[in-house]
Amino acid sequence: MKVSLKAFAAISCAATVLVTGCASTETAAPVATSAPEAAKTLSEGAMYFDLTTEKAVYSDATGFGYDFKTKPQSKKNKTPAYFSVKVPDGNYKVTFELGAEKFAANTTVRVESRRLLVQDINTKKGETQSFTFVVHKRSPVISEGNLVRIKPRERDYLNWDEKLTFEFNGKAPAVKSLTIEPDTEAITLFLCGDSTMVDGEAEPWASWGQMFPTWFNEHVCVANYAESGETSTSFMKEKRWDKVLSMLKEGDYVFVEFGHNDEKDNFEGAGPFMNYSDNLRNYVKVTRERKAHIILLTPTERRFFAGPKARGSHGFYPVAVKNVGKELDVPVIDITQMTTNMIEKYGPAESTHFYVHYPLDSFPGQTSSLKDETHFNPFGAWEISKCVVMGLKQINSPLVSYLREGWVDFDSKNPDRWDQFPWCWAPAADVRKPDGN
Repeated sequence: MKVSLKAFAAISCAATVLVTGCASTETAAPVATSAPEAAKTLSEGAMYFDLTTEKAVYSDATGFGYDFKTKPQSKKNKTPAYFSVKVPDGNYKVTFELGAEKFAANTTVRVESRRLLVQDINTKKGETQSFTFVVHKRSPVISEGNLVRIKPRERDYLNWDEKLTFEFNGKAPAVKSLTIEPDTEAITLFLCGDSTMVDGEAEPWASWGQMFPTWFNEHVCVANYAESGETSTSFMKEKRWDKVLSMLKEGDYVFVEFGHNDEKDNFEGAGPFMNYSDNLRNYVKVTRERKAHIILLTPTERRFFAGPKARGSHGFYPVAVKNVGKELDVPVIDITQMTTNMIEKYGPAESTHFYVHYPLDSFPGQTSSLKDETHFNPFGAWEISKCVVMGLKQINSPLVSYLREGWVDFDSKNPDRWDQFPWCWAPAADVRKPDGN
C-alpha cells in the first residue's frame, strides 16, 4: 500500500502520525513578496517568496503556493509543509532563510522526491540562518514528441512533474523566505543507476543519491536520474540516458552505478564481462564525446552474512567495473568494499539498521514486517553518501573542492550510530518494495 502526497492532502495529517516516530535529535511563476526592496535586487528570472506572509495555495494558474493542502508553519502549526513553484526544466539556485521571530525552530529542507538539502537545523527565537543550493528540475520531455519512458508508478513522482516542490519538515519547522533563480554555471553531477542510487519517493526507502546534494555548495548541482529496477541496458532503452544527454554540458560529471539488476539478465551476451562491460564502455565513450567527466561505481553490497563476515552477492560485477575503469582510464569508486566494511562493523544483527527492516504497523497499510536485505533506509543512505564523498577524495577528484563547509571525513570501517541520526519522516509512505527487488 502507498500513502502518497495526494492521499496526505486528503487526510491532512502530520508526518509523525503517518509513520512511526521522528528519529532523535514553461512559464515561470511571478514574484511573490511583501518586501519590495528585496525584489529590486533579484536577477532576471528570479522569484522571491516571503513565507512569513505568503499564504497562496498552489494552482497551475498562479504557478506557486503551498501544495498538497499543507499550510505555512507557525508557533501553533508545526506540521510539515510543501511549497511548489512551476518552472521549466533546468538548474535553479535556491536560497532559503530558516528561523522564526516568535519561536525556536528545528528545520529540515528537502526538495522534489525527498532529496535532502539541510536537516536538523536549530535556530533560536528571532535567529535566522541562510543556505544556498543549486537544485535540478526535470520532466519526461526530451524534445517535441520524444519522452522518457517512465513507469506507471513514477507518474506521480515529484521528480517528474512540472514543479519544483520543497518539503519543510522538522520538529518545529520554520522557513522565512525562499528565492529561486535560474542557474547555468553550476557543475551538474548526473547520477545514472538503480534503486540503490535513486531518489526514494516515499518512506522508509532511501538511497545515497538523494542524500548526496547536502554535501556540496552552490557551485555543484546533483541531478539524480537513477530509477528502481534499472539495468545498464534498460536505462538506455527507456531513454533516461537520452534525457541526461539532452541536459549534459561540457565540464559536467556522470556517475554510473549498475549491477544489482544486470546480474539477473539471462539473454544471450549477458554477463559482467560481456553486455555489462560493453554498456559501461558506451557510457564512457558518449560522456567523453560531450567533453564531460565520468566516474564508475561498483554496486552497493547486500546484507548477506556467512558468520561474522559479509558474503559477497555480486560475483564478478565489481571486478568488471574495475577492469573497464583500468582499460579506459576512468576513476572507479569501490562502494562494494565500503558498504561491506559498514555492515561487517555492525555485524549480522545490528546491520539491519542500514536497511529497510521495520516491524509490523510501522507504516500505514503495512500487513507484515519489512525485511529487505538490498534496499536502504534513510540512515543507510546517509552513510553510503559519505562513502561516495570519501571515494571522491580517494580518486583525487576536483569535486572535493566544492564540499560544503563543515564536512567531516568518514571511515566506512567506523560508521555512525544509527540511533543518533536525526531524520524526520516525510508524510508519504509506501510499503511496496522497489522494482527489481
